Amino acid sequence: MTDSQLMDMLERSPQSAHRAVFDEYFNYVYTIVFSRLRSVGSSEDVDECVGDVFSDVFIYFDKKHHFDGELHGLIGNIAKKRSIDAYRRLSLRSGRTVPLEESGAQKMSDGSNIAEDAEKADMRKILLVKIKELGEPDSTIIMQKYFYCRSSKEIAKMLKMTAEAVRMRSSRAVKRLKNMLEKEDITL
Repeated sequence: MTDSQLMDMLERSPQSAHRAVFDEYFNYVYTIVFSRLRSVGSSEDVDECVGDVFSDVFIYFDKKHHFDGELHGLIGNIAKKRSIDAYRRLSLRSGRTVPLEESGAQKMSDGSNIAEDAEKADMRKILLVKIKELGEPDSTIIMQKYFYCRSSKEIAKMLKMTAEAVRMRSSRAVKRLKNMLEKEDITL
């Protein structure tokens, strides 16, 4: 669904438009929020923040009735701002300080094996690039399964697929990923 179609739907039936936006952008918003809150919040905190993001989006639509920009960017910005606010609130509530690696800075090495640390960082970057090259929904399946430890059933619900389809796509995607990495002389 294009942004202009969504805007037309918003004028005709706001409830239908809200549902279409939610269905279209839920995975995108959830990924942004989860990546920010996974270290400080519970799954309930993540769900609450996702709900707040969509609430802000719908309020924006109700007030503006007119939107000329790219919807993907608007929703992404709202999700980032809401998740940062939630992260700060949850960090303060728990009395937790933010570790250096979560603040965006590189992890400090004790100096014992700088070359190994650099090589691991390069490997992580290459791996993430290759996962993105798998395309959708395979990249989302791999990220959710291996980075966020979600079950096939949870991923299936998120992507509106069957658990069996997620398992099959995951298996195929891992094989493709291994082949892609072997071309870079990387073995898992």
